[in-house]
Amino acid sequence: FQRKSKITASRKLMLKSLLLAKAKEELEQEIVDKEEEKERYLNERVPPLRTSGMSLRELQELCQELHAKIDVVDEERYDIEAKVIHNTREIQDLNMKVFDLRGKFKRPNLRRVRVSADAILRSLLGSKHKVSMDLRANLKSVKKEDTEKERPVEVGDWRKNVEAMSGMEGRKKMFDAAKTAPPQ
Repeated sequence: FQRKSKITASRKLMLKSLLLAKAKEELEQEIVDKEEEKERYLNERVPPLRTSGMSLRELQELCQELHAKIDVVDEERYDIEAKVIHNTREIQDLNMKVFDLRGKFKRPNLRRVRVSADAILRSLLGSKHKVSMDLRANLKSVKKEDTEKERPVEVGDWRKNVEAMSGMEGRKKMFDAAKTAPPQ
C-alpha cells in the first residue's frame, strides 16, 4: 500500500525553488546585517581620527596612545586565546576518557537464557528472600485416561495399511474418513 502525494511534481518543484530563493535572500540579509553590526561596533569603540591641523609632536603622542591601546588589546586577545586553547585541550582529554571508557566495555551478543520464576524473584527481591512460587498449582488437571479412551487405536498389520493408503485412492479414503469423523 503506497500513499500518493497530494502535491504534484511541478508544484513540489515550484515550492522547492521558492524556499531556496527565500533562504538565499535571508542569507544575504544576514551577511548585510553582520556587516552593519560590525560597522556600528567599530564606530562605537573606535572614534574616527582627526589628524588635520595637528603638529608633529601631537601626532607622535597620538601614535604612542594608539600603540598603548593596541598593546592592551593584544594582551586581552592573547589571554582569551590561551583560555580557549586550554578549554579545547580539556574537552579533548575528557572526550578521550569517555572514548576509553566506552571502548573497554564491548556489548556482548545477547542470547536467550531460560530462567526459572524462582531465580527471577530471587534476583528481584534479593538473596535474603526465599520465595518459591508454584506455578502449576493454579493449572487445571487433565486425566490421561480420558484422552486415551477418546481415540481408539487400531492395531493391525502396518504393511496392509501402507498398501491401502498408497496412491490417490488412499488419499481419497483419508479425505472421506476426515469428513465422517465426529468433531471433538
